[in-house]
This record gives sequence, C-alpha cells and structure tokens, in this order.
Amino acid sequence: MKKTIYSILSAICLLYLIGCSTPKYSIFRYDNGDDYFREGLHRIVGKDCKIGFADEKGNVVISPRFAFVFPFENGLAKATHEGHQVAEGEHWQWISPEWFYIDHKGNIIRNDHRYSQIEERLKTYVAAQDTRIGVAVIIDGKDTVSVNGNRDFPMLSVYKFPQALAVADYCMKKGITLSDTIGIQAKEIKEDTWSPMRNKYGVSDLRLPLSEILEYSLQQSDNNACDVLFRLIGGPQVSDSLMKASGYGDITIGSTEDEMHRDPYLCYQNRATPIAMARLFDKFYRLEMRHDSPVHEAVGAMMMLCGTGDNRLPAPLAATDAVIAHKTGTGGRNTQGRIVGINDAGYVFLPNGRGYAIAVFIADSAYDMARTEKIIADISKIVYQSLEN
Repeated sequence: MKKTIYSILSAICLLYLIGCSTPKYSIFRYDNGDDYFREGLHRIVGKDCKIGFADEKGNVVISPRFAFVFPFENGLAKATHEGHQVAEGEHWQWISPEWFYIDHKGNIIRNDHRYSQIEERLKTYVAAQDTRIGVAVIIDGKDTVSVNGNRDFPMLSVYKFPQALAVADYCMKKGITLSDTIGIQAKEIKEDTWSPMRNKYGVSDLRLPLSEILEYSLQQSDNNACDVLFRLIGGPQVSDSLMKASGYGDITIGSTEDEMHRDPYLCYQNRATPIAMARLFDKFYRLEMRHDSPVHEAVGAMMMLCGTGDNRLPAPLAATDAVIAHKTGTGGRNTQGRIVGINDAGYVFLPNGRGYAIAVFIADSAYDMARTEKIIADISKIVYQSLEN
C-alpha cells in the first residue's frame, strides 16, 4: 500500500516538474516559420496572445505583455499595448493609435511623440468644427494616426475608387482591355445628375472605350459613367463582394448613383471607415496593387490626374514637390439642411521618398461647400507639414 502511494506521489511530482520545465509560451510565427533572432532575442506569444521576447536558450527576457511588437533594431523594439491587425494579401498589418519603443529589458524608452503630436493636433482641430469628421493617415505603411477612424461615413463618389478596382478585377477575368468599347444606351444617360460625359456626347446611344469611361468616372466623378461601369460588372454587389473578400469589411457598396439620386438617404448606405479607405489606398499605391493588370495601372494613373477637389487634400501640396493621387466625394444637403458629405481620400508621395495614405470624411456639415472643403485642406496641411522633413 505504501509503495503504491509512493508511486502515485512520484508520478505527480514528475508531472509537476515537467510542467514547470515546459515553456509557457509559443514562438511567434513569422514568414511561415519561427521568428528570427535579432540582437539575441526572438518574439514569443503567451497564453493570452500577448507578445514578449525570449533568448536563444529559451529564457523569457521580456514577459509577453504587448499587443504587437516588432523585432529589435539598434537596441530598440517598437511596441504597443493596443491595436488590431488587418490582412494584406499573405501578410498582416498592425494598426495602433499609440506606439512606443522598448529596450532589451522591456522598459519603455520613448513614445513615438512625432505621430502622437499629429493626432493631438488633429483631435483639437476636429473638436472645434460643427460637423462630423473622420480622419485616418497611414504613414509609410507602418504607423496610423486617426480621429474617429473606425466610424462609418458616407463615401459618396469616393466609392468610385473601390468600384474601379472591381472593374479591373472583372476585366482581368473576362479578358477585356482598355481599348475595348462599351455600349451605352440613351436611357442610361440621366439628365438630372453630374455628367461631363453627357455634356460632351448628349443623350443618345453610343460606344466608348473602357478607358474613357473610367476617366470620366475617376477623374471627373461622372455619375452616368459610374453606373455604366456598375452595369458592366453586374451591379454594386460585385464591388462590395470584392471589398469583403479582400479584407475590407468596413467598406460597404450597396447602391448606384441613380439610386442615390432618387433616394438621397441611400448615400449613407455606401459607407466606409476612414481607416479602411486609407488602408485601401495604401495597398494600392505603396504595396503596388496598381501593377496587377493594365487596367489597374490605368486606374492608378487616372487618380494621379484627378480633376476634382483641388481645394481639398491637394491644396497645401500645390506649391511643393509632393504628388497626390486621390478621389473625392460630394453630396447634397439632407432634410436638416446639412451637407450629407464632403470627402477626399488618396495617397501622397513625398519628395523624400516617404509616403502616406490619407482619408478625410466629413458628414452632415453645417457649413457651406467652401468652408467644408477648407476643413479638408487644413487637415491635409497639418499632416503634410508634420511629415515633410
């Protein structure tokens, strides 16, 4: 009996020792394998999914307590306590409102004050306006600054950018080229909407190259051209499905321009968060999604020559060497007498080789068009001046 009890106790002690000697963490996965050692440390993941560091002997050096943390470089690692991750093709991008740097002992050495100051300036400016404003800036694909960045806003004609991506995707699958002509029936050319295409060709049956229809939609924000493209690919739901499948669940496309014109409150159905739209521009230009096909290339070039919204995001850049590709959105007034939305989103290439995606959405503005556009220009100026050097 005593021998049996002794055997049981021995087994329990053995299991306890095994448990104590087994690392209570897993190695962070990177590039389909274990995280690399940098400066003698690699990342580990605790049971609560927090990230820390261990040395080459498996000893925990910095306990897992960060939401996200990058490898060490020159004695520092960039980390954060909060944020979320978003899919970017085969990889993930970490988004956080506040990053800081830690040393090899896990001590916070310094905050990323430069970007925190941008956010504080934007918050102060936005709070002083009598309108609903959302801002998101993704800097060099690594750092995110936002104010109301995860809230929904009506996209208005900014949605012609994700629509154009759906057109490019459709054309790749169907073998349609930019020079192929698309038939347009007279009944598709509405007379009571913004349409430079109608002003040029009148209301009649015609055929135009795909490239020209895209130019009208993206560069001049032509509503009739937009709806022709929707008809070509199979409707707004095709664009919406592509966004969802590509990891942009916060971009929702549900109505055509004609449907929004007949029921203005549908403008609020075509919605996006500023962060989602900034992410899309970041992927398209910085990660070079624009090179996926000739139609993607054309879309990218067209938005570099956008003919609307010079008083918005491009305004403070006009006298600089910065280059912007962007898409605007403009709405009418709702039943409360406020402008449904004035928007601009795009990507800025800085002369120093850096770049940033930016989305500024303004909804239910109590101001007139000029004053609301100036808000976007002011926000653009705050961001540009903070990043130009």
